[in-house]
Order: sequence, then structure tokens, then C-alpha cells
Amino acid sequence: MKKYNGYLIDLDGTMYLGNERIEAATEFVDALHEQNIPYLFLTNNSSKTQAQVSDKLNKMEIKSTPEHVFTSSMATAKYIKQQKKAARCYVIGEEGLYDALENEGLIVAKEECDFVIVGIDREVNYEKLAGACLAIRNGAEFISTNGDVAIPTERGLLPGNGAITSVITVSTGSEPTFIGKPETVIMNEAMNTLGMDKKNILMVGDNYNTDILAGVHAGIDTLMVFTGVTPFKNYPNLDKKPTYYVHSLQEWICNI
Repeated sequence: MKKYNGYLIDLDGTMYLGNERIEAATEFVDALHEQNIPYLFLTNNSSKTQAQVSDKLNKMEIKSTPEHVFTSSMATAKYIKQQKKAARCYVIGEEGLYDALENEGLIVAKEECDFVIVGIDREVNYEKLAGACLAIRNGAEFISTNGDVAIPTERGLLPGNGAITSVITVSTGSEPTFIGKPETVIMNEAMNTLGMDKKNILMVGDNYNTDILAGVHAGIDTLMVFTGVTPFKNYPNLDKKPTYYVHSLQEWICNI
């Protein structure tokens, strides 16, 4: 079994479900920590800041610092800054997205916007959606932090950012540029942060359509765990199989 020098690890469905820690998550990360193997928690969730995500993990006894966290909000802000420094952005989203944009020196605005950015927003309303549609029709570029149509929680699968994004797509007829998994934008930024060759990195996740395909598209090996979105019964029908799979991360610890 190949050994890896760095890990990219999904959160929702892999480390936890909502506010419930998944079995063996702590032991898995402890093993990486003990072996001094760099790891980065890679999440499509745009709602939280690095510090907030790290704090949640530590409360669940999963070792993390803010620097261990890389979100779709961070990747989105970095992507937009590369397109236009100090860009004016119409934003639908929560604190994590606003924080990431501010850290990159981008401007949140309601009028004369260069970009419309859509992230998960649990207080989204008609007026927010209307403003986004008007800005896009006025020429703003349409960006979505991720296309997840459903997110795993302890309550079950709830509407994700892709569902919110689709409302704007249907209304305007404009397709957004997606940043989060399975797109290569977030993967390239995360791999740059780890600072090592992709052949030495393993992507770990539960969602075939985001986590595993993100690894496939980025050209890195993948480990699929059946604790979240994609059930094991779907495995035989997966088009491009993950490099490895386990039913619990406990099964992988001996390979670290």
C-alpha cells in the first residue's frame, strides 16, 4: 500500500455529520499528527471562517489549527483577486465568505458590481436573489462557491449552495463559475498550500460527486469512506472508481 506525504480531508460526511463526530475521525487525524504528516481540511462549506471551523473540530477532539482549514470561500476570494484586484462584489453568503473576501482586499457592494458571488446563506430571501439577478443582467460575472445541491447533517440531507445557485441560474439563464470541489480551482489552491507534489497527496472524502471527482480531476489519488453522502451500494456503478475505499477511517489508520 502506498504511503502519502500529505492529506486533503473533507469535513461534512467524513469528519462529522452536522454537530456529531463520525466514528474514528479523531483517531485518524491523531495518527496523521503523530506521524508528522501535513494535512488540510478541505471543505465546500463557505459559511464559516478558518478559526470557526478549527474551533468546531477541536471541540470534537479532532486536532486542528486555523491553518489546517481551507474553505471554498478562501478559494473563491483568491480566484476573484487573480481576475481583478479590489473587485466590487455582490454577495449572498455568511460570515466565512465575507471574511475571506475582506482578507483578499475585495469590496462588498450592492451596485456597479464586477462579480456576483453565491455561497450558502441560511437567511437567503427573495430580495437577495433579486439583487443577484439584476447585477448579473447588468454584466457582473457569476461565481458560486460550490455546486453542492445537498449537504449531510445529523438531520439528514439539507439543501446546499447549489440549490440556491440554481434559482439565479434559472432566472438569468447564466451558468456560474463553480469554485469548490469537484472543480480544480479549489484543489490547485489547496495543493499549493500543502506545498508538495500531487503524486504524494491523498484526497479523503465521502461524496463521490465532489470529493472523489475533485481528486480525479486534479490528478491525485483518492480514498472514499462511506459515512456520508454516497452509500456503498452505489460503488459498483461509479464511473471512475476511487483509488481506495473503506467503510470506516479506522480501516486506513494502519496505512498512514
